[in-house]
Amino acid sequence: METASVVLVADVGKSRCRVELRHGDEVVASADEHGFPGLGMDNGARIAFELLVDTAAMLPGGIPASSLHGIGAAVAGVEASALNSRELAVLLSERFGVPAAVLSDATAAQLGALGGAPGTVLIVGTGAVAFRFDDAGNLHRADGWGPLLGDRGSGRWIGQRGLQSVLQAHDGGTATSLLAAATALLGSPGQLPAWLAGSDNPARTMARFAPVVLREAEAGDAVARGILDEACELLVHTVALASGGAVPEASASDAPRRVALVGGVVKSEFFRGLLHNALASAGIEVVAPLGDGMDGAALAVNRSGLLQERYIHRDGRI
Repeated sequence: METASVVLVADVGKSRCRVELRHGDEVVASADEHGFPGLGMDNGARIAFELLVDTAAMLPGGIPASSLHGIGAAVAGVEASALNSRELAVLLSERFGVPAAVLSDATAAQLGALGGAPGTVLIVGTGAVAFRFDDAGNLHRADGWGPLLGDRGSGRWIGQRGLQSVLQAHDGGTATSLLAAATALLGSPGQLPAWLAGSDNPARTMARFAPVVLREAEAGDAVARGILDEACELLVHTVALASGGAVPEASASDAPRRVALVGGVVKSEFFRGLLHNALASAGIEVVAPLGDGMDGAALAVNRSGLLQERYIHRDGRI
């Protein structure tokens, strides 16, 4: 590895920061740290830079400076501040002495899933967003507006609806196995508001209850299953909007209505099956992703002139 060219790729998200050293398609070292609020915040570029550098310092064996030839960083909040994104690209390039490419985590996910080709990706993690790049490289986005204004159908949304159902059942409302599951996991339901208020990231904390909702729905709980069915409806609507229209007849685009599904929530085979069926009913075909956001970050640093180029910040320049 001392003489081979390697790239440093990173996924600096709201939940965690991952970094990898890659030689071609091979991951030769990796490290993991906490996430950060996003580039749109004050001093976001400096905070993201320090987090990435600190995480990279955890790589086994460190970074082989003599063979490093580029950095690709997929970062939450890029779309919120072009200024911070350019600054981060400059900081990384100057720190490591190699070209740097900074792009949003959603753009990286689309790049990785479709290998740089046009098309739509639905990302369902703590948040939810649909990204489509058309044949001209124009971006069409739906949702991804955060836990207060959007992210409908996301892990946070599913977890929040599940916790609300727990408290409603606790108050004497519709019975659900989510009540017993939450009690076993978190203690008295009456403590849920204080438990959530004490979190430094309430959206991420609520998303941690989503796997419980998935499990109880698969086991047959009607309330949990209703939450997932509604989540699927919302996500189908998000995909349809990014694809050009809320219903097939309203589409303003000639692009095929296909989508790749990525993100932690769709790793659940049960939920992925529900969402796949809901999308099929709306005339939207699901295609297998070729890779993930880390693959997209690697593609951005290894190849220039991409269809998505205008949304990639290179060494401080768009």
